[in-house]
Formats: sequence, C-alpha cells, structure tokens
Amino acid sequence: MADVFHQWGSDLVIGPTGDIGTIDGSAWGQQRVLRRLLTNPGDYIWQLDYGAGLARFIGQPASPLQIRAIIRSQIFKEASVARQPEPLINVQISPGGASSTVYVYIRYVDAESGQTRVLSFSVSS
Repeated sequence: MADVFHQWGSDLVIGPTGDIGTIDGSAWGQQRVLRRLLTNPGDYIWQLDYGAGLARFIGQPASPLQIRAIIRSQIFKEASVARQPEPLINVQISPGGASSTVYVYIRYVDAESGQTRVLSFSVSS
C-alpha cells in the first residue's frame, strides 16, 4: 500500500511526474516507525494514545532504560516490525546528564520483506 512520502522534519517529496511522491514497502514501514516515535501522545487528534513523544525527554530526568521501554512498547504497534527476532534498541543521553540530546539506534526486521532495517536518529532541544 502506498502512502505520501513525508520524512519527519522534511518537506513532502515531489514524485517524478511533479505530483506528491509516494512510498511503500520497507521504507514506508520505517517512515511510520519514526513518525510514531516522534509524535507526542495527544497530538494526533484521531487517535489520542498514538505516539511515544520522545522529544518530551529532552531536558527532563530520564534513563535510557525508561526511553528504551517506551520505544519497545510503541514499535510493536507498527505492523511492519517483526516480533522475532527481537529489535535491538540502543538509547544514549548526551554526556554530563544535560539531557539536551537523546540518541536512538534501532535495528529490526521488516515483517513483510524479512530484511534487517536500521533506524538511527537523535532528538534535541
């Protein structure tokens, strides 16, 4: 199923014929995972419990284990993420306890293709 190609924090992508670009397959699943992790709960008015809201941890006391648990609980809500093997989730908070940047590395298997996918991003103030 194709969807609008919109990477978080970027503009819409223009397709080869000048219309709005579309995305599907593993890249579509990766785009959905990123959107879910960065959307704040309550911001998506049609589904108020949607999203992990990772940005809310910036500048707040939080442990990498707490953030990892939230990511794990949210990532399995996406059909594109296979449950086995278990996704590898690594979370680091900027040094010195400043909590100004959260670094996330996720390696998971795409449920449709069986390919390993890597999603790596940071969230900062």
